[in-house]
Amino acid sequence: MSNSSPARRGVATPLLIGAAALGAAFLVVRRQTAKAERNNPPRGKFIEVDGVRLHYLEFGRGPALVLLHGNGVLANDFELCGLVERAARKYRVILFDRPGYGYSERPRSTIWTPVAQANLLHKALGQIGVEAPIVLGHSWGTLVAVAMAIAQPAHVRGLVLLSGYYFPTLRLDVPLLAQPAIPIIGDLMRFTLSPLVGRLMWPSVIKKMFGPLSLPERFRRLPVWMVLRPSQLRASAAEAAMMVPAAMMLKKHYPELAVPVKIIAGEQDRVADAGHQSGRLHEQVPGSDLHLEPGTGHMIHYATPDDIIAAIDELSSQAGPPEAPPPFQPGRAQQMAQAASGA
Repeated sequence: MSNSSPARRGVATPLLIGAAALGAAFLVVRRQTAKAERNNPPRGKFIEVDGVRLHYLEFGRGPALVLLHGNGVLANDFELCGLVERAARKYRVILFDRPGYGYSERPRSTIWTPVAQANLLHKALGQIGVEAPIVLGHSWGTLVAVAMAIAQPAHVRGLVLLSGYYFPTLRLDVPLLAQPAIPIIGDLMRFTLSPLVGRLMWPSVIKKMFGPLSLPERFRRLPVWMVLRPSQLRASAAEAAMMVPAAMMLKKHYPELAVPVKIIAGEQDRVADAGHQSGRLHEQVPGSDLHLEPGTGHMIHYATPDDIIAAIDELSSQAGPPEAPPPFQPGRAQQMAQAASGA
């Protein structure tokens, strides 16, 4: 005769079903992650900086051009849009997987603010012999690019900023996007349900990013399950949660930018309002140039790669030939990091 009551059995059954569902989701995610990494092995080089292993790709010869991708993608986003192919004809193009993306590590011991990433990338560039590059950032990557130029202006020839988020706004999507970064619960979710939910939401998310334009065929070559791996979901979620405070910390430094700056955005950007973000940045950065592309959204590098190359060329000419900068001084980056922690 069973000692379990009907009430206990009624509670236990849903728990067992839930545990079985999570277990099945875990196996699916693990299989898809392994398959994605098997089909998309690292194609670039690795460098270790301050104990962090970074993956980067390099193309072409000439003045250095560093490309920093946005949230939720990989460094090869710039290859898919055609920007690398065009730029490598006259520049030494370096693409980093930012910390936590692609095959770059993102240790939990560090809060990877734009300033922390800027400091890491400055050191990485020094190790591979890159001095005073032009730095191009897209979306979240613009925050890192701006932090690089503010902290070490002598080590940045100029900035090209695409579809950036520079000023804090009310973001109702942040609580949802940030969930995989929550300790324990987020860890459980990103190894089980979050990648599956992300795969279901992928078409609508991409449609918003590219709108009002249709999805280009070449973007379909982005390996979706590389983006949805648990490790990258943690990086994406952490940066979603950090977006508003990061912009709040950096905004007071924009008038300090002392390098040539090109600001480019789509007038119909549904992710970062072009007028409030790029237009307002242009007003605060002395001598900056602003170009708003009509009929274009957040993924402007797919819509107008030739115009972006023209902006890079113009900035390169405006900045003059590269000169050997003074030795790297981490002091300014440390001051900004301390200010950020106290903000």
